[in-house]
Amino acid sequence: MSTTKKIKHAAETATGKVKEATGKVVGNESLVAKGKGKQVKGDAEQAGQKIKDALKH
Repeated sequence: MSTTKKIKHAAETATGKVKEATGKVVGNESLVAKGKGKQVKGDAEQAGQKIKDALKH
């Protein structure tokens, strides 16, 4: 996986964690859900890239 993509996917996951935590603190369930969604998206993209890399080698 390229370094740029690793950083992008890790940032997506981190952003999701921040949104989820912020939503919990302020009691905003919508923000919590959006944060969890971003985390799942980032994790899925990372997994997809790892599979692509495994198939290349």
